[in-house]
Amino acid sequence: MTSSANIANKSSHNANKGPGERIGATDRVADALRQAIVTLEVAPGTPLDKAELTTRFGVSRFPISEALNRLKSEGLVDIRPQSGSRVSLIRLADVMENLFIRRALEADVAEALARAPDARMMEDLRRNMRYQKAAMEANDREGFHALDTAFHDRMVGALDYPKLRVTVESVRLGLDRVRRLLGSPRRHVVTYAEHLAIIDALERADPPAARAAMAAHIDAVVAELKTFSREHPEVFADQVAKAEP
Repeated sequence: MTSSANIANKSSHNANKGPGERIGATDRVADALRQAIVTLEVAPGTPLDKAELTTRFGVSRFPISEALNRLKSEGLVDIRPQSGSRVSLIRLADVMENLFIRRALEADVAEALARAPDARMMEDLRRNMRYQKAAMEANDREGFHALDTAFHDRMVGALDYPKLRVTVESVRLGLDRVRRLLGSPRRHVVTYAEHLAIIDALERADPPAARAAMAAHIDAVVAELKTFSREHPEVFADQVAKAEP
């Protein structure tokens, strides 16, 4: 993982563009930091020095402050008047709630789709699984993460319920850091097998089995998260708070 200086360095070339070419400075800073935080390139708890970011991004303090405030509203940054800004620790309670919501919604999605599986969707899911297998065998963590997301998106999108899709996407964004923390080669093998079970139930047009397979998939993530939080309490704000005298 890296520092805020290195993250800013990756985007500083944009500062040299003309006004008609560059995107808003606040957007640029917020997008770069958000990407670094959710991909764990900048670890939970990492300090974010405003002066350093100002220099690295080639902007004034105002867009830096605005970007940090935006990320604070997204739960990714803590801003404390006396101690500065830092990447937020993950709130385990929030993650568990998001997983609860995701389980309820996506189990319903799987059950609904299994009543009349769409041929084009099934073809897309099978293709995705071939790519998942290739990413898993190549130990391509980022590639597997993207394919995992696409697998679930394809199923949710097949129902053509825009509000549902927005809700599921919002919940999933709140899980992004945790998904990457749990994303080991062993977990990829397990996820691949769980996805195969979901596809098998869809192909058999078995709604109860599809619901059960999706629920089991998310339950397995919950179980691994509980174990991880016990082994790495320093990553989670709730666990740190419990340990404080």
